[in-house]
Amino acid sequence: MSTPTLTNFFDERWPDVTVASTRELAARGVDHRVLTEAVKRRELVRLRRGVYVRRTTWLALKPWEQDRLKIEAHWLSTGGSAVYSHTSGARAHGLSTWDVGPKVHVTVPYSGSKTSHGVDVVAHSLPVPEVDLAGVAIAPGRIATAVGVERAVADCARTLDIERAAIIGDSALRRGVTIERIRAAAEGTRVVRGSRRVEDVLAVLDARSESAGETRTRLALAAAGIPAPTLQYEISTSQGLFRADFAWPDLLVILEFDGGSKYFDYRPTSEALLLERQREVALMEVGWTVVRTRWPELMAPEVIIARLEAAFARARRLSA
Repeated sequence: MSTPTLTNFFDERWPDVTVASTRELAARGVDHRVLTEAVKRRELVRLRRGVYVRRTTWLALKPWEQDRLKIEAHWLSTGGSAVYSHTSGARAHGLSTWDVGPKVHVTVPYSGSKTSHGVDVVAHSLPVPEVDLAGVAIAPGRIATAVGVERAVADCARTLDIERAAIIGDSALRRGVTIERIRAAAEGTRVVRGSRRVEDVLAVLDARSESAGETRTRLALAAAGIPAPTLQYEISTSQGLFRADFAWPDLLVILEFDGGSKYFDYRPTSEALLLERQREVALMEVGWTVVRTRWPELMAPEVIIARLEAAFARARRLSA
């Protein structure tokens, strides 16, 4: 069967799901021989044994969206018997993650072989009381069992570095989770190891950081000894009310983290750039200095720090 013919074949027969099992595909008249040929001809991607996704769909997804589909694939291949935890628990609940790896994390009540779950799975042997379990919709009509969102944050705080754990924790706080509930979930596990790490993460969480980039920027500023900014500071301008990511009102300095989707997901690029420039001019008219940073600069935060310190120095000279 040629590739164009395969494409048409699956256009007609693919079930109304993103990730499909061999059983679901067989019900639509797709046999093992066709699946083998489709993977060989790069029409399908085999996510796990017996679980597939259309290649065009897979390639259109962002990396973190692909990672979430891997949880769904694991759920299908294991009959929904797993308890998803740690970063997979966070992903199942829709929390933001950054650079935490693609592996699926599950918690099991026993100590087994590290390879028995597959090379793409990390199994944690920990107690999970019933109160810590939650049903989570990982796709329409597909309900997986995961640890509760508070337990997921606590597990990540124990096992990740503070930056990656804080991104997940900030995301949970934006969803209405509280520090107290995360701490209670951590204490409820009765796991002593990593307790200090949990407290260290809880100490730096802030729901006002609205993205992974803003969380990373906030932590970089603190690590460099920059005076604590006011987050999401509102400023009235001729272009309306502006909300600054980071502001130092006494110096009239703003730091904006320009994430790739901040404006451009909602407007054409040319329009977004024009509006961004108009906002910046309006802020300058009322005396503010605007410093901008983007995701790549977080790999070398000293660049951001130097730019900010130069802006602080100019502001102090002007006010002297």
